[in-house]
Amino acid sequence: MSRYSSARLIALLAMTPPFSTTFCSPLETSTDPVSAARQFVLQHDSMIRPLEKAMNLAWWNANTTGRDEDFHAKEEAQNKIDAALADPARFAELKRTREILKKKAGIDPLLERQIEVLHLQYLEKQVDPSLLKAMAARSNAVEKAFNVYRARVDGKEMSDSEVRKVLKASRDSVLLRKVWEASKAVGVAVESDLKELVCLRNQAAKQLGFKNFHAMMLELNEQKQESVIALFDEIDELTGEPFRTMKAEIDAKLATAHGISPASLRPWHYQDPFFQESPSIYQTDLDSAFKEADILQLCRQFYGSIGLPIDDVIARSDLYEKPGKSPHAFCTDIDREGDVRVLANIVPNERWMSTMLHELGHAVYSSKNIPQSMPYVLRSEAHILTTEGIAMLFERFSSKAVWLLAHGVKIADSKAFEDTAVRMRRNRLLIFAAWCQVMLRFEKSMYEKPEQDLNQLWWDLVEKYQLLKRPEGRSAPDFASKIHIVSAPAYYHNYLMGQLFASQLHATISSEVLKVAPAAASYDGHPKIGEFLKLRVFAPGRSLPWNDLTRFATGAELNAKAFAAEIGR
Repeated sequence: MSRYSSARLIALLAMTPPFSTTFCSPLETSTDPVSAARQFVLQHDSMIRPLEKAMNLAWWNANTTGRDEDFHAKEEAQNKIDAALADPARFAELKRTREILKKKAGIDPLLERQIEVLHLQYLEKQVDPSLLKAMAARSNAVEKAFNVYRARVDGKEMSDSEVRKVLKASRDSVLLRKVWEASKAVGVAVESDLKELVCLRNQAAKQLGFKNFHAMMLELNEQKQESVIALFDEIDELTGEPFRTMKAEIDAKLATAHGISPASLRPWHYQDPFFQESPSIYQTDLDSAFKEADILQLCRQFYGSIGLPIDDVIARSDLYEKPGKSPHAFCTDIDREGDVRVLANIVPNERWMSTMLHELGHAVYSSKNIPQSMPYVLRSEAHILTTEGIAMLFERFSSKAVWLLAHGVKIADSKAFEDTAVRMRRNRLLIFAAWCQVMLRFEKSMYEKPEQDLNQLWWDLVEKYQLLKRPEGRSAPDFASKIHIVSAPAYYHNYLMGQLFASQLHATISSEVLKVAPAAASYDGHPKIGEFLKLRVFAPGRSLPWNDLTRFATGAELNAKAFAAEIGR
């Protein structure tokens, strides 16, 4: 059980002094382990804070421009952070202090937690400095290739939104295949660098005593690989049968739409390059509601109505397509002092409505709402999965007719829209669960055995979990066309765990704040929801490990019960 009650945590936050940049004496001047720990934290903050801010600004510039010089600056900024965290003398002192604190009673839990978090951060960098630089250079090169890549079909360059528009609207199987294959061609461009990066990452992990990079990254993120796999096995059991039933319905409708048999369907018929989203197969098209909608204004209204305004975030953000810019969507906290920004490429459709609600969900779970009294080291989300969970909690409203009507969006037939949306939301959960199985198990196996035929592995998993048929005769590194494998390695499983967190949190908000059943819960105009989230999710920052935070917020450890209810299990 967590040692933190609600009252205890609030008291701790109130007593925590603001961050100070006062320089401290060397650690060796203090024989008291508590004083040594406090000195180490202050020295770390004064050294790392400006480096992290510079790195985040460089990342922002590189991803919004795609310029060589900005990617070079990003790489240099990363190297400076790596060098600071790689200092073996400082790590030895940190490790010694941590071991002593673990044996003492009555230690300030916020100080103890800072030392634990710093130990994980420094541990990752205790490898050959030249190896750290090689990984940064290779990762930077591959990320840049993704940013500047645009699919080309019949000599015409296509943006990501144009690719998706064709995949959704066209009924020409020949064109669909050409566009789908063009979207995957970035994999050819980065395959060699990615494979080298995988080997470099494994080399670093083994230097630190881990069996491979995937196992290391889970450990450094306070997860156990075997526990995550066991959870995914449980989710596979939970979702496998309803996914197969749903997939058969999708196949029948897509086959009819394309004038082919279900057996003739291939990946390019499923409207999304990776089949990670639900195809539009019903009579009502959800995108129709957004043709004239102001997506940013809808976000402003919604977040403001629940007591979590985001106008300042929008003002700092880069939100529309342009050459060289990353075609994806991200949220970043530049300085942990409230400079939070979103990178997006908005077009007027339901997918981008959902995406903006998602990214702004990350934004409200940041230093905008984590108290500045929280120590800098802990002034971030509890875990990857908890911030993804908050983002997923909010993204779900993009397809709710009641929500759209409340914000003035015109819907021709609200009942037909909602009937379709309910089915689409369930489809999305099932489809995304299957997709996450592919990503987790692919990355785990890739790092365990990088010399294997990775494209064979990729399609074996796609066929097993997503029930898609691989294209006959295709020999291409399709696995390498997914940017997360490069820029966010060993991360993707947290999306599905975030879905569990979102479902569990929604059930708690519905019962404790709104006093209604989860299916009937509407958040609009309820600032108490913002108050609840600020207290029960945002305020602790990273002072609690992720499952302690889940228990603090919902009363139970992370589980699939609420998620199962949402998919009718």
